[in-house]
Amino acid sequence: MRDTIAGIATALGEGGISIVRISGDAAIPIFTQTFRAHRQSTPYDSHRLMYGHVLDASGMPIDEAMGVVMRAPHSYTREDVCELHTHGGYAAAETALRRVLSLGARAAEAGEFTRRAFMNGRLDLMQAEAVMGVIGARSQASLKAEQALLAGGTSRFIRTAQDTLLTLIAGVEAHIDYPDEIDEAEATGTLRQGLAALAAQLTAAVDERGARILRQGLRVALCGRPNAGKSTLFNALLGEERAIVTDTPGTTRDVLEGSMTIDGLNLMLMDTAGLRDSEDAVERIGVARAKDALSTADVALLLIDSSHPLDADALSLLTQPMPCPCAVLLSKEDAASVVSAQMVSELCAHTPILPVSAITGQGLDSVRAYLAAQAKLPQEGMLIHERHMQAAREATGKLSQALAALEAGLPLDLAAVDIREALWLLGRITGESVDDKLLDEIFSSFCVGK
Repeated sequence: MRDTIAGIATALGEGGISIVRISGDAAIPIFTQTFRAHRQSTPYDSHRLMYGHVLDASGMPIDEAMGVVMRAPHSYTREDVCELHTHGGYAAAETALRRVLSLGARAAEAGEFTRRAFMNGRLDLMQAEAVMGVIGARSQASLKAEQALLAGGTSRFIRTAQDTLLTLIAGVEAHIDYPDEIDEAEATGTLRQGLAALAAQLTAAVDERGARILRQGLRVALCGRPNAGKSTLFNALLGEERAIVTDTPGTTRDVLEGSMTIDGLNLMLMDTAGLRDSEDAVERIGVARAKDALSTADVALLLIDSSHPLDADALSLLTQPMPCPCAVLLSKEDAASVVSAQMVSELCAHTPILPVSAITGQGLDSVRAYLAAQAKLPQEGMLIHERHMQAAREATGKLSQALAALEAGLPLDLAAVDIREALWLLGRITGESVDDKLLDEIFSSFCVGK
């Protein structure tokens, strides 16, 4: 008999309800002793939410609650699972949990419910990790990506890669085992082409930039000369007065950050100090920080004051290379414009040029559309977790070593070793090649009730 675990599945704190979850062979007997349903007699029906009370050891009610029984294998863990939906807060759920533990259940460890779901074959390891990804998602885009992972889209991509490797290595091992019956040319007929194609697919699936943008948001640096309209645009995009706006050049002395959402994706806007040479020591520090922010940004918005003629400093900004994709914003279009998009286009080939006015709102939709297009979020089948990307990179390295061995004319069994190791590494992603140490590391980051 496998032990039965229990834990509070909802976050601690005040709220409408708290959920005590029980899973294991003794879940239903423990639940039956803990919960008395009104108008329902035991044995309780599966997957039917019932009204009743949580009982103490003497059979007296200690909380009004809802309860549900989910019989195996139709449950989250594929074991018998029961839940008590008590009043929210600290005391009610803790009291119910203590009662459950007193009847023989063990306090669940972090992530143990999901670990059992994995061990019982309901989820593969990628899907199990996606559970915490869904819980921790901070944007609609991130949530959508984690839900796609949970649905198994990326798992199918990895399993297809494993099947391809198995097919490729089958011929190699057949030659190694039966060299007199299967010659090397027959065994390696499509091996090089297959290994190269698979290595390319795995490399393309590793989208570090997209994964980071999903986790942290798109970092957008507003840069330009002092008084170009950066802070006014910053406030307009955020929809609040976050930055101080004055006619005095050099008001912004540090990097001011604010977050916004476009098409379900989080964006981190960075309002930076005006880029110019200054005798002011504090302003020089601000300019240095502005350049640092620009170097770490995913995209930049270079603001040019269209109400003033282009001077040497503005020309320098327009012609110098940027460390990231950049659009030129001709700001203050509500004033008399003396700088046109055509003039700027002659200096900045292939750079989007967007006339805007943060005062009237002109052009702001175009700015938002440009930023949304720069996100380039991962598509289904792409790897977005660092552990998965690292395993794929290592597998690609093994495939490259196998190709190098074949090109060098080395014995075929040396290439076979690298191919087997690549196959093992792909199994680390889905959970077919794991050990307890890896599982402990993964599930230790989960909340107890999940």
